[in-house]
Amino acid sequence: MILLDSVTKYYPGDSEPVLDNITLHIQPKEFVFLVGESGAGKSTLIKMLTREEKPNSGKIMVGGIDYDYLRRRHIPHLRRRIGVVFQDLKLLPNRTVFENVAFALEIVGVSNAEIRRTVPKVLELVGLADKGDKFPGDLSGGQRQRVAIARSMARQPKILIADEPTGNLDPKISEGIMRLLEEINNFGTTILVTTHDVNIVNQMRRRVVTLNNGKIIGDQKSNGHYYLDAERANIAKRPLAATPAPKTSSAAHVRSAAAPTTSPAKPQPTGTQKSAKAAPVKRKRIIQ
Repeated sequence: MILLDSVTKYYPGDSEPVLDNITLHIQPKEFVFLVGESGAGKSTLIKMLTREEKPNSGKIMVGGIDYDYLRRRHIPHLRRRIGVVFQDLKLLPNRTVFENVAFALEIVGVSNAEIRRTVPKVLELVGLADKGDKFPGDLSGGQRQRVAIARSMARQPKILIADEPTGNLDPKISEGIMRLLEEINNFGTTILVTTHDVNIVNQMRRRVVTLNNGKIIGDQKSNGHYYLDAERANIAKRPLAATPAPKTSSAAHVRSAAAPTTSPAKPQPTGTQKSAKAAPVKRKRIIQ
């Protein structure tokens, strides 16, 4: 679904790349966090996927489209396949919630009848069925974020990218936004979330890709956590063979435990040495 192969990006005047030989593969229907501190390269990577920026080298493919052969006239068609929730939301303040969501359909030529059918369904999905006639300024921060998600989902994209969707929200509202994205993912949409919200990432326990100074320093395929240092971020890549195999350990323990039972018994005061050795063995079998 999303493939970046050895992608490098320089901005004019920079001596160091903002993305340095990035290779990343995201499967259809995955839910992936892209984490890292400010300046790590997260926003640039998103701009690569939406074709706002081009790499200096490397290959990008999204939804079967090879960006090497992507012409300018094809970019609008590409962006219809990718829903983006921008960090600054980009809502139209002089339009109602219904009109903001409808606008995403109008610009791609959807009929008015289809818009009237689609928008209420999308608003219901994000929990704003009763807010269609409100303006963005009348809503809370969490509700405005939901409007932005609804607008990005109106065209039913296969991929949804959310850039810092919980940036200015309190923890409870942030959790609600993430659960909404999780629900959308359950419908089959591939989700890519960029964030530096440690708590959200650690609660969700999804795949976590960590960027640092333009490089991927960790890719935890499942149950991921937010780590910024290379050693901890790469913990999921450590070979399992490094851990001692349970069978070998158990066998060694059995041999160790069995050794005392085969040691010679103490000499008895009477009888031969042979009988002295045999007697304890016979008594031990009776006990067992």
